[in-house]
Amino acid sequence: MTELLPGFAARRITTSGAAIHCVVGGKGPPLLLLHGYPQTHLMWHRIAPRLAESFTVVCSDLRGYGDSTKPDGGANHVNYSKRAMAADQVELMHALGFARFRLAGHDRGARVAHRLCLDHPGAVERVALLDISPTATMYARTNKAFATAYFHWFLLIQPFDLPEKLIGADPVYLLRRMLGGLGGGLATFDPRALAEYERCFSDPATIHATCEDYRAAASIDLEHDAADIAAGRKVTCPLLALWGEKGVVHRMFDPLRDWEAVATDVRGRSLPAGHFLAEELPDETLAELGAFFRE
Repeated sequence: MTELLPGFAARRITTSGAAIHCVVGGKGPPLLLLHGYPQTHLMWHRIAPRLAESFTVVCSDLRGYGDSTKPDGGANHVNYSKRAMAADQVELMHALGFARFRLAGHDRGARVAHRLCLDHPGAVERVALLDISPTATMYARTNKAFATAYFHWFLLIQPFDLPEKLIGADPVYLLRRMLGGLGGGLATFDPRALAEYERCFSDPATIHATCEDYRAAASIDLEHDAADIAAGRKVTCPLLALWGEKGVVHRMFDPLRDWEAVATDVRGRSLPAGHFLAEELPDETLAELGAFFRE
């Protein structure tokens, strides 16, 4: 829906594992923006056009989401490992002519961005991660309060096809509960963007693929993270962490300390929002991202 992203053109790039839908706009150094669950690239619509005044902005749908393809999950959910999802984005940027780029991710997109920095350190100049702590850290500190607030983490990792059946009974209901419950309410969202989220999330293939994303996070992704920790591998590019002070991450984790444990150059702060920073507080989020990526 390019009416929400004026000046952007839609592209479809075939990678070694998927066909990735994206939009590209602006001019200047390349900047890749990755969305989270249960959204699409449109979550950036309030800030991407303004970033495009200084950068060539690429907003893509992760594999399994939006209008990107939904490959089979494979053994141990390998095709939805953050390693596979990150490889898509590196291949996409190469196809667009960018071997090195700036990177920002929210929620699941931030987890893909974290893995991309580890697996492809030469590709990333700077990375911004919105409203997450590292996956392994969050699982390791799970307690009743976290499991209650982030119930979907533990629903979606259940074996096929339990969550698919439950979500598929009324996907719009779950999507609206997630968006409204983790942020500032449904009124936060542009009705046109919300309609697109509903359209994409109502596809049974998307429901299954997004479950596979979470299943991978609770299995093969943790194996990859453990291997990095054992080898002493860290994110070495400058890292900006932003999170909502009204959200779960702020209440239950310490994002700066958490990222300092796995990265060498960390800065950041909370913003007065819930989970969906780019839509709840676009001006403040834009200011933070713009200043960081222009350094």
